[in-house]
Amino acid sequence: MNASVSAAAPARGGLAVAAALAIVYVVWGSTYLGIRFALEGGFPPLLMVSGSRFVAAGLVMFLFLRWRGVAAPTRAQWKNLLVMGALLLLMGNGMVVLAEQTVSSGLAAVAVASMPLWMGLFGAMRGQHPTRGEWLGIIVGFAGVVWLNAGSSLTGSPVGLVLLLIAPIAWAYGSVWSRGRDLPSPFMTAAAQMLAAGVMLVGAGLLHGERFHVADWTLEGGLAVAYLAVFGSIVAFTAYVWLLHHARPVLVGSYAYVNPVIAVALGAFIAGETFTAHDLGAMVVILAGVVVITLARARQSK
Repeated sequence: MNASVSAAAPARGGLAVAAALAIVYVVWGSTYLGIRFALEGGFPPLLMVSGSRFVAAGLVMFLFLRWRGVAAPTRAQWKNLLVMGALLLLMGNGMVVLAEQTVSSGLAAVAVASMPLWMGLFGAMRGQHPTRGEWLGIIVGFAGVVWLNAGSSLTGSPVGLVLLLIAPIAWAYGSVWSRGRDLPSPFMTAAAQMLAAGVMLVGAGLLHGERFHVADWTLEGGLAVAYLAVFGSIVAFTAYVWLLHHARPVLVGSYAYVNPVIAVALGAFIAGETFTAHDLGAMVVILAGVVVITLARARQSK
């Protein structure tokens, strides 16, 4: 009896990790197009597309958790949450949104796909060394990213590409830095982090000169912001924070290799972004990297 229970627990845990990964893979892959629609709908990037929607999502989730009796973060935990929020959402998400003003949604996702490499490097610096199989997956996936960028038909600007270089480094460092820190429960961590980072993003937007111009907003842009708030922030970001507590960093970071496939496909079929056989071949290599990482993780857990 005890043996069967102990065998079932890892299975349930594996299913939970797989489900959380699927949410992050699919939902975050679609948010790049959502960001584009929100920007085209007249919504300011830091003030609304990132900041206000994180404030709204974080506040709703925070109040719900407190209503359910979940403990609020302590003062020490708030300090850690502020650092995480600054790295993951202020710099990570905020720079992606700014970049998408001049960069296609597909290229934004492709550039962010370098994140697992940085996560593996930062993890190694903290003693969390990837296995040989995981390194192979990182290299294969990153090779696909390089291939996709080399001669790709996706378009972008120099400033946008610089922002997209900094964003995944900040996100990867924040993700690895958070492991082992004094933090509240995963759900409260997600809520408080969104709330804190949202306030920082709103402040950054105001300093950037952004203002609310309701007359410029479109219904399509408003629906995109709502989608980003509910699915991109509450659902997917919560799943990501939960994964940081329950899975290896390299596996968690593999979402960045899948997101480009979804983002480029949606950008091509919905928004008319250019999509070629060259892009398809590179994305197959990217997915192969994810498969290698996943199989390596499965062998490691046995």
